[in-house]
Parts: sequence; structure tokens; C-alpha cells
Amino acid sequence: MKEVVLDTETTGLSIKDGHRIVEIGCIELENQIFTKRKFHCYLNPERKVSEKALEVHGYTDEFLSDKKKFSQVVDEFLNFIEGKRLIIHNAEFDLSHLNNELKILGKNSLKNEVIDTLILARNKFPGSSVSLDALCKKYGIDNSTRTQHTALIDCDLLSKVYINLIDQKEPKLDFNKQEIVENKDFISKKILYFKKIVKLTPKEIENHSRYLKTNLKKNFFN
Repeated sequence: MKEVVLDTETTGLSIKDGHRIVEIGCIELENQIFTKRKFHCYLNPERKVSEKALEVHGYTDEFLSDKKKFSQVVDEFLNFIEGKRLIIHNAEFDLSHLNNELKILGKNSLKNEVIDTLILARNKFPGSSVSLDALCKKYGIDNSTRTQHTALIDCDLLSKVYINLIDQKEPKLDFNKQEIVENKDFISKKILYFKKIVKLTPKEIENHSRYLKTNLKKNFFN
């Protein structure tokens, strides 16, 4: 099955307060490899962006005013994700907004299989921060381009986080050659997992034993 890493940006948190989607980003994966197929659009939400949302993504009312409405891109969006598993971080949020947009147009809710990477991360790192930034840090993924939340950048980062979260294999190491082996999860970064074991000589063991006996006696009688 092909997968789609999906992210949205909105005018605010809750659909109950009438908030709408301002950006949708999707990238397609096949066998966890980017196929180079993307879907991306900015949207005119037909309402003002909240101050808190503006701080997060930076999309002003003026910037969004001439963008397409969801009704104008909905068919292209649904065709792009049709029959594909959706990979979303905090899926409840994005799905609630997407299904709200579909409901406004009188369309059915999404029926795609969904993997929530937030849940995967909470299970793998209980008690730790599992924000996208925190997970990038855990896996050594460069997120320096993420100065603000943008859907396509977040999708790119999430795809790399997702691949790391589902990969349970340890990197293959050649301890005899003592080589640095490239872990496939870190695209351009090599990690040294080798630990060299140094064996003590008989003379060193004898000296260490004599040292312990002498110092234990001093400590006991003092």
C-alpha cells in the first residue's frame, strides 16, 4: 500500500469555534520511500486567522485572501489520497478539520486507514516529549528549516520520523573490522556504535588486587 504523509495548518484550534484550514501538505511514500509526488495548497479560509495561529504558521489574512477555497481543490485532494494509508502526527486534529471541510461541502468523512505517529511515539518513548521537533532531535534529523510550521516542511520531517519509529532493526555492525556502519535511518549521518573492549594483562590484575587490599585495610582501620 502506498502511504501519504499529511499535515494541515489552520486558522485556530477548534472547529467548534468555526476555524478552517489554510494549508494542506501531502507527500507520497511507497515502501517508505518518497515517490516525488506531492499535493500542496494554500486555502482561503473565508474567515480571519487567530493571533495564536498566526504566530505558529505566519499566514496572514492578506496572504490567504486570493488563494483557492477548499471547494476548488477538494476533488484533486481526494484523488491524491484515495486508497492510501495516511500518516499524521496528532491525527485527531488534522482529521477533525479535514472532515469538517468535507461536511461543509456535503461530502462524506475520510475513510482512509490512518497511522498516528503521535501514538507510535508515546508508546515508544513513554514520559518523553513527542513533539515533531523533539522526535527530530531524538533521531538526529535536521529540522533547522522549521522556523515556523509549514505543511510541506512538516511532512518531510514527519516522513523521516515515521520511518525511524517503525524500524525496529538495529544497524548491522562489523565488530572485527571496527568500522563505522551507516544506519539507513540517518540519511547522511554516520553513527559509531562500536565499543572497544580492552583486556587487562595478568600484571595489571595483580597490581589492582594488591592496591585494593592495601586501601581496604587503611579505610577499615582508620
